[in-house]
Amino acid sequence: MMLVGFTLSAYGQHETQKYFPVEDPLVKEKLEQWQDIKFGLLMHWGPYSQWGIVESWSICSEDEPWCARPTDHYTEYKKKYEELPLTFNPTGFDPGKWAKAAADAGMKYVIFTTKHHDGFCMFDTQYTDYKITDPKTPFSNNSKANITLEIFKAFRAEVLWTGAYFSKPDWHSEYYWWPNFATPDRHVNYDVTRYPDRWENFVQYTHNQIMELMTDYGPVDILWLDGGWVQKMTQEEVDHYVHSPNYNFTRVQNQDIRMDELVAKARQKQPGLIVVDRAVEGPNQNYLTPENTVPQEQLSYPWESCIIMGGGWSYAFNARYKTSREVVHILIDIVSKGGNLLLNIAPSPDGQWDEGAYRTLEGVGEWMDLNAEAIYHTRKLAPYYEGPLHYTQAKDGSARYAIYSVKEGELLPNEILIKGVSDIRRPSVELLGFRGRIKAKQTDEGLLLEVPRKVKTSRESFLALVFRIK
Repeated sequence: MMLVGFTLSAYGQHETQKYFPVEDPLVKEKLEQWQDIKFGLLMHWGPYSQWGIVESWSICSEDEPWCARPTDHYTEYKKKYEELPLTFNPTGFDPGKWAKAAADAGMKYVIFTTKHHDGFCMFDTQYTDYKITDPKTPFSNNSKANITLEIFKAFRAEVLWTGAYFSKPDWHSEYYWWPNFATPDRHVNYDVTRYPDRWENFVQYTHNQIMELMTDYGPVDILWLDGGWVQKMTQEEVDHYVHSPNYNFTRVQNQDIRMDELVAKARQKQPGLIVVDRAVEGPNQNYLTPENTVPQEQLSYPWESCIIMGGGWSYAFNARYKTSREVVHILIDIVSKGGNLLLNIAPSPDGQWDEGAYRTLEGVGEWMDLNAEAIYHTRKLAPYYEGPLHYTQAKDGSARYAIYSVKEGELLPNEILIKGVSDIRRPSVELLGFRGRIKAKQTDEGLLLEVPRKVKTSRESFLALVFRIK
């Protein structure tokens, strides 16, 4: 058991957590491969994209500024929200175009929101009619109506791993938010010990839907579970549950959905499946997921930062997207600290990405075409990072990489000091993408590299320079 040094902030889970190393040999091997591929795509998408609002959260009664409703009438608002599927018709949906853009940018896996907290299913489940394939939803007549299936097929065709985001809480299900009671917060709104049969119905509903995804949607590499408050808890854990900064939860209680049993069933269908039971301390959180932030220090366990590229997690009108330079620098920072980057792009109501997203990915891809060896199949290398410099090393020890992040409009220095390589007696240094000799001089502080004049005077927009040191 390993005590982690990073505090998660995923939906009420703020305490420092323990990481439980993976024991299943197939999962262990899969997780090692996942740590090689470094760069993935996250997509939040559903009927809520029509309003350009935060996904699901505006129907939650919590008094939080980031999920406030633009009305004083909650009941009326919730009714209109739940009717959004009646007008959701993303006829521009072309997952092959997304998959190619992601692959060209160097992404190696995709995590797609099959169901968010509002309970609307972007797959053809047999356990609710609140789904994209229901006849009342106009897109149900489209040949690509089973959106999750189409996305998974398209991304596999581009040789990307597929992952299913799935919300454990379901605010549409009468077995989670029972209409007999008010819904004061995100939690189940009835006493599960008083109504055990109703809770068991919810457990079975959750298991059944996840097993549909594990059975009918081809090879699935990652099961990415959200809604960490749905978890098994002792009374002591319930009593010490960390509430939201602006809101004290009303019905904190043991919400045991028998995760060990569910994971075992899922892995019977998908051997080696990586499971991410987000923010739930235990053996079913195979890697940790700091949200929209990059840890300050290198971390000693498998982890992934999920980062918004533009707007919010869900589609936002007139969103400003991160530049290629910003994304590359974030990727470098994360990889040097031992993590993966999961970059979120939200599709529009008509099923397309904004052009700004494509432009950013194109620039990232151009950089990756030259420098990917310093990213993929690498591991941490002390001192990890220093100012604009970050360090990685090939997993097999054949090379070390010093990556210099170049600011917009920066005049490159004449020399760059590379620390942490003083143990190499006769270093051979190359600048990836540059033909020519790199002068290197070993000093007491490290390796001093001369930046070639041709590079300094080039009109190319360098996002980052990568020096390979052997």
